[in-house]
Amino acid sequence: MNQPLAYVHPGAKIAKNVVIEPFTTIHNNVEIGEGTWIGSNVTIMEGARIGKNCNIFPGAVISAVPQDLKFGGEDSLAIIGDNCTVRECVTINRGTVASGVTKLGDNCLVMATAHIAHDCHIGDNAIIVNGVALAGHVTVGNFAIIGGLAAIHQFISIGDHAMISGGSLVRKDVPPFTKAAKEPLSYVGINSIGLRRRGFTPEKIREIQDIYRILYQKNYNTTQALGIIEAEMEATPERDEIILFIRNSSRGVMKGYTGIY
Repeated sequence: MNQPLAYVHPGAKIAKNVVIEPFTTIHNNVEIGEGTWIGSNVTIMEGARIGKNCNIFPGAVISAVPQDLKFGGEDSLAIIGDNCTVRECVTINRGTVASGVTKLGDNCLVMATAHIAHDCHIGDNAIIVNGVALAGHVTVGNFAIIGGLAAIHQFISIGDHAMISGGSLVRKDVPPFTKAAKEPLSYVGINSIGLRRRGFTPEKIREIQDIYRILYQKNYNTTQALGIIEAEMEATPERDEIILFIRNSSRGVMKGYTGIY
């Protein structure tokens, strides 16, 4: 806090052990948690709430006003959880009246030049790779991975543990536990490697595979497939999460299985 070449507004609330490098600007109505490092040439604007032990790299702009012509200057927030890394030149806009907040969960990694637009809600342990562009109102689940240069349409939902290939154009919702690739975006299997790394048992992974075989490989329509899954498969948290995600999808889920990828 004794960095003479940084500007920190007197109204900002900066916790102990925060390091602020030269040429950084921190506006009013900003809160930064203990142990966070703010690199040089970072701009943190009104409404930012940054958690503990984060690393914000040079050139990042946090909590700028939304790039939304309907934005009327209302008070809103951009929240970054604990233990997050935000790399060079990332932009995270604050929310609008729609939800009031753009939120990044705990333990997330947002790689260089990614953009997170207004009212996006991102879960814990998510990875957003270089150059990804999230339009407004996107929801990203826990442990989801979005590959480099992917573009996500507004109001899209991406489920927990989903993995999206780099360069993808995401126009439909991506259900939990799946891998998505090709153009147009398609189901190409479940994220079995990621699930194993996160402690899912072989039996649980087979259960998830069986659910998606019914959904994507048995030539049922969605209503028929969900009915069969409910009738024939034991109720588990994973089964119910998949069913609820698909039934709540406002844009519809990505297209079905198109062959071995």
